[in-house]
Amino acid sequence: MNKKREINSLSAQIDLPAMEAEILDFWAQNQIFEKSVTNRDGSPRWSFYEGPPTANGMPGTHHIEARVFKDLFPRFQTMKGKQVIRKAGWDCHGLPVEIAVEKELGFTGKADIEKFGVAAFNEKCRESVQRHVNEFTDMTKRMGFWVDFDDAYWTMSPEYIESVWWSLQQIWNKGIISTRSSRGALLPKVWNRIIRS
Repeated sequence: MNKKREINSLSAQIDLPAMEAEILDFWAQNQIFEKSVTNRDGSPRWSFYEGPPTANGMPGTHHIEARVFKDLFPRFQTMKGKQVIRKAGWDCHGLPVEIAVEKELGFTGKADIEKFGVAAFNEKCRESVQRHVNEFTDMTKRMGFWVDFDDAYWTMSPEYIESVWWSLQQIWNKGIISTRSSRGALLPKVWNRIIRS
């Protein structure tokens, strides 16, 4: 026997921001994201570790676009019945962070960093990558992107760095990494850092 589903009519005066807040509150209060994981205990797993943003700058439109795609595939796998672990992450190193901090401090090269102190410079870089974490978290939650911020990974943590070295060792042991000499395009600033190191 086919039952017709009753469809509630919508008001012509929809308050979309209020509706958005209501849905996000419902998800948070009822732990919908968490339940989408725990209700599938024992199901095949599909893991998702976010390719993390660097939070040393404010989030922009390009972050929203990337997060839409980062949310699309885990949701699809969840709808297919898989248990999807979604772990947030924060990118904490690399040349973009160093360049931003150098610019912030008015530095022009390695000599300025050494004069300031490498440890002090590294601490400034650590502060920089944590500067806008709350803004990224708020934006992510507001757009409905489900990811676990409570157990996020930080690429500056010793555990993360050790895991990268471990992975490289495993790949090396399998003979997948090879050594060779090649020239490629490098930013002048990178090349100068390599030469002066």
